Amino acid sequence: MKVRESGMPERDTWEGFFNPAEILKVMKLDKNVSDVVEFGCGYGTFTIPAARIVKGTVYAIDIDPDMVELTQKATQRERLNNVQTILRDFIENGTGLDNESVNYVMLFNILHLENPQRLLREAWRNLRYGGMVGIIHWNYDLKTPRGPSMDIRPKPEQCIQWAESVGFRNPVQYDLKPHHYGIVLTKKEATK
Repeated sequence: MKVRESGMPERDTWEGFFNPAEILKVMKLDKNVSDVVEFGCGYGTFTIPAARIVKGTVYAIDIDPDMVELTQKATQRERLNNVQTILRDFIENGTGLDNESVNYVMLFNILHLENPQRLLREAWRNLRYGGMVGIIHWNYDLKTPRGPSMDIRPKPEQCIQWAESVGFRNPVQYDLKPHHYGIVLTKKEATK
């Protein structure tokens, strides 16, 4: 199931919106993170810098064969051997990864889909306790040059509410100028 239209621009335009390595640092993805799953790797914009940072595997999943191929070629060009590209409909079929198999999940520019809680539940299942989910999305602002239509574009408080409804805690929000916001939440163990 493909996500609703995201307004994703051509690669050069898209990558001009970000300094991925800096954003990942802000979003608490650092050398202490071992394994990562990226839901919707797209052009590999965040996959490549994440692979340079983490000590384990980056599982880069996308439904679009062209995106998977682009990301795979980029990892080969960069000589990164810790990226596993996966062609999969993770919305309908999940990631295929084991329960509690990663300690960071990247949900970047994807929560405008029809059932965001479903994707967040899969992120919860994949994460080890103490792991983090990073959410990035376009600001809810008509002045942004791209992005999904305003009627499906989530506001930060909606993303936090959805994430907390499936069990994530301790949201920290970031302004990722000029066009995005970020939120990091943690998978906490249930308290007695």
